[in-house]
Formats: sequence, C-alpha cells, structure tokens
Amino acid sequence: MRAVGAFGFGGPEVLQVVQVPEPHAGPGCVRIRVHAAAVNPADTLMRAGQVRLPGVPPPYIPGQDAAGVVDEIGPGTATGLRVGDRVMAMVMPNGPGGGAYAEHVVLPASWVARAPAAAGHAEAATLPLNGLTARLALDLLALSPGQTLAITGGAGAVGGMLIQLAKADGLRVVADAAPADRDLVRSLGADSVVARGGDVATRFRAVVPAGVHALADAALIGAPLAAAVRDGGGIAAFRATAAFGPPERGLGYHQVYVPDYGGRPDKLDALRRLAETGALAMRVAGTFPPEQAAEAHRRFEAGGVRGRLVLQF
Repeated sequence: MRAVGAFGFGGPEVLQVVQVPEPHAGPGCVRIRVHAAAVNPADTLMRAGQVRLPGVPPPYIPGQDAAGVVDEIGPGTATGLRVGDRVMAMVMPNGPGGGAYAEHVVLPASWVARAPAAAGHAEAATLPLNGLTARLALDLLALSPGQTLAITGGAGAVGGMLIQLAKADGLRVVADAAPADRDLVRSLGADSVVARGGDVATRFRAVVPAGVHALADAALIGAPLAAAVRDGGGIAAFRATAAFGPPERGLGYHQVYVPDYGGRPDKLDALRRLAETGALAMRVAGTFPPEQAAEAHRRFEAGGVRGRLVLQF
C-alpha cells in the first residue's frame, strides 16, 4: 500500500510516498481504509527527529488523525462497527504499522468511532486528536457550569476545540487572540477576547479580577500564566508541566497526555454527537495529495494556519 514516510529525520523534504506491506485486522481490531489524515504538530516533531520511536524501523510514518471506511474486522472482534461504516480514529504512530499517513491502518476496535453524519472524510479527520486533547484537559480541570476558564491559543486547533467544548459544558470562556483572529475566536464561542502576546495573564486578570478558576495553555506559554489563576485553581499544560515550575498558592497542575483517552470510544463518540449538532466545528484549512505531504508540512510550519491541513488518500 502507499504511505507517506521518511527514512531519516529532517525537514519536510524527507517525506516521500513509500510502498509498505498492507496490514490486516487481527482479533480485536478493525482496519480502516484511510481517506484523510490531518497534519498535527506531533507529526512535524516526529519528522524532525524531536520525537523518537524506539524499536520502530524506517520508513517512519507520521499521522495521529485518520478518517475513512472500515474495510476489515478481525476474527472474534466485539464491535458495533460494520464493514463499510464511515469512521474516525486517533492513531499512535509508535507501533509496527506506523501512523495515519497511509492507505490502511489497523487499530483496536475501541479506538475507532463512527464519523459525524454528513461530514466529509477531511472534516472528520480534524476531530479525534485535537478533540480528545481538549476533552481530556477539561475533564482534568473538572470545572462546574458557570465557572471561568482562560484559554491561550484560542484560534488554534486545540484552542478552538477547548472554547467550543467549554461552552458546551456551560463554562464562561476568556481567550486570547491576535487582531486578525478576534472575530474567529468570538465565533467559536469565547465570551471575552484579550490580546495575545506578552503579559497576557494581566489582561486575563483585567477581565476576571479575582482570577479565573482554571487555565488551559494551548499556546504553550508556561509559568507567567499562573498569575491569571485564582488561589486553588487549575492549569492544564499540553507539553511539559515543569514549564510552570513548582505548585504555588494551591494551584493544581495537570499534564494533558492524550493517549490516556485512546480506547475511549465514549469520548470520541461524544465529540461526534457535538459535531453533528454544530456545537463543534471541524475546520479544514486545506487539503493535499500524499505526493504533496512535504508542502503540507512546510505550510503548517510557516504558521498562521487556522484549522487543520489534511492529506487525502
């Protein structure tokens, strides 16, 4: 089968279309004929060698978001899915089959859920990884309806999901945005929007003088943001909790590790239902054939992409 992979680490140019053995579904697993795979930050980090895959031989195949159609179900697999179902899944590329940049992926059935009705494959591919990341962050923070959440990186893929899911949970949302993104962030549901950049914690405090109940740092700013959170509040970090330093003022730090929600079809199916109601947007910034995967990575790394770039197989 065709896949997009790399035999070494480096810039986007290391990506190429490769031929690899076609996998088949074993017991407990389903195979997806992948039609779309979103480009995420983890993909570029893997390609650049900043995320290593011990024991995985080349070619290294990135991709953590897949959407397509079930075309095999392994023997004895207990699942409500059927061959021909349109599905989506989060994929971890550290196994022998690699990631989602391939015509087929095999996954445990519990990692796969039906795609939102009426959504195209490209749209569905934007939902699993970023939606589950945002959902896990909110579940860790465990806020109650009416409480206030501050979000950095509100215009980004994870930030946008956080805004929408937080509003669905009944939270008040304060988010940051560049001038060109203010209308976008408001359209996603933010109640208040402040300017992004240095000292954004002060601007959050200007909107919520007592301090927000919790903060989700999708922009990876780190320690300065703690000043925006009231005593005893929570902070969700999306890379290294250590960036916030030792706990202070009773703050609770939560490391968001999205594989914790792998094998949680209930969480993925809840995202599907919200997308079907229009409460969760599936933002596609552009599509590329596999032969242009390097260009998709270049565009992503140039910054300013709103939504997700998607490879279509």
